[in-house]
Amino acid sequence: MSFPQVVVGTAPLSPEEVVAVARHGAGVRLGDDALAAIDRARAVVEGLAAAPTPSYGVSTGFGALATRHIPASQRRDLQRSLVRSHAAGSGPEVEREVTRALMLLRLSTLATGHTGVRRGTAALLAAMLDAGITPVVHEFGSLGCSGDLAPLSHCALALMGEGDVRDADGVLRPASDALAAAGLAPVELAEKEGLALINGTDGMLGMLVLAIADLRMLLATADVAAAMSVEAQLGTDRVFAADLQALRPHPGQGASAANLGRLLADSPVVASHRGPDCNRVQDAYSLRCSPQVHGAARDTVDHAALVAGRELASAIDNPVVLAGPDGEGRVESNGNFHGAPVAYVLDFLAIAAADVAGISERRTDRFLDRARNHGLPPFLAHDPGVDSGLMIAQYTQAALVSELKRLAVPASVDSIPSSAMQEDHVSMGWSAARKLRRAVDALARVVAIEAMTGARALDLRAAELGVGPARGTGAAVAALRAAGVPGPGPDRHLAPEIEAAVGAVASGALLTAVQHEIGDLA
Repeated sequence: MSFPQVVVGTAPLSPEEVVAVARHGAGVRLGDDALAAIDRARAVVEGLAAAPTPSYGVSTGFGALATRHIPASQRRDLQRSLVRSHAAGSGPEVEREVTRALMLLRLSTLATGHTGVRRGTAALLAAMLDAGITPVVHEFGSLGCSGDLAPLSHCALALMGEGDVRDADGVLRPASDALAAAGLAPVELAEKEGLALINGTDGMLGMLVLAIADLRMLLATADVAAAMSVEAQLGTDRVFAADLQALRPHPGQGASAANLGRLLADSPVVASHRGPDCNRVQDAYSLRCSPQVHGAARDTVDHAALVAGRELASAIDNPVVLAGPDGEGRVESNGNFHGAPVAYVLDFLAIAAADVAGISERRTDRFLDRARNHGLPPFLAHDPGVDSGLMIAQYTQAALVSELKRLAVPASVDSIPSSAMQEDHVSMGWSAARKLRRAVDALARVVAIEAMTGARALDLRAAELGVGPARGTGAAVAALRAAGVPGPGPDRHLAPEIEAAVGAVASGALLTAVQHEIGDLA
């Protein structure tokens, strides 16, 4: 699905729209419905700003300083000070796609008409996205409550023409210069706008949406790698039969088993050992139980997508503007900025990624052990003893799996008080999202090494048995060869081959090649 430009209105963005803007650079503009909603909410804020009684976020300080009433003459100073002081991130820059996702999701909340910003402020945020201007956001600074304050503050700082940004070409520039080059003018924030720009769960949600897209592709690719392992290790495909899977009707398990069945359909290798002379009673768990593990991960992704969908339909701000159709309304404090719902599923996905990687590594290890690989050379080496084959590729895989286990430790169970104990329980959702990104990358690498190993083993089986693999698994072998992963032979520099396999997996090229051959997998 292609989105040359995404229109941000009062309705929720779809996950596909978020990915299109964040990852693929789609343009952005505000819809007319959003502009009307923004105007209605702003009228409420301006009415409260003119009133003699204090209103939190409009004419008061923030957080632990909310008891101070701020006179009208100092309120623009208040907004500017809020953004500058909260733009306190540290560490490396986060990825461009993450920053674009959080900017887009903040814009989506502004467009609901529940934040009280002026239309010019929202329009500038849309224009920055459209022009490819990406503020520098740092790795550390968010506690996930009140939302992703520090990351969003760095974006708000750029709207004011301060701080650093990357332009559309990725060049680091002062925000004022980049805005001017794009024909844009910085904004001077008015009442309520500082809070509205920084008080949301947009960073953690953006990373969740991106991770879900990646994991859906990687789990289908894990099925491909598992099928290659089952086939090359002379396993059976009978355990993937639909009637057996129906006895335990988890949807993800059924989908994964169906994929494995299709990938192994009409396999000459499987057929070569299917018959009365076969002495294989049952396969190891890592082969036989692939659908159960991969399927549980699929169901976890589906649950995370349900949570992400609810969050995409949310308007996260504090205080929030409730504007009526006739201009009446109110501003109310609330706790919707707490990141717990998102943080929990971010942690859950890291657990699933670690387990899928764990079973993948076990399938790989079986290939390399002469006692368990059913006649293949030790370590799939060309001349064992002289050559080490894929021995150390499995070490790399094992190191990644160990790292994934550490990344699976939940961040959301940790809380640390802040803001003079006003913010005394936080979600750590940003941290959960950051470690999930590392987990997704590690999972891609583990699956790639299994696929690379399975491809070498299938080539060796073809030489041994005189028959080739199934159409689906054969397409995977061909895709790896085309990507720069050579077949069996004497030892050579292995790291480039691993990276080529990782590229084929992480980009989706391997899965695309398989689906081109046998149709879309579930």
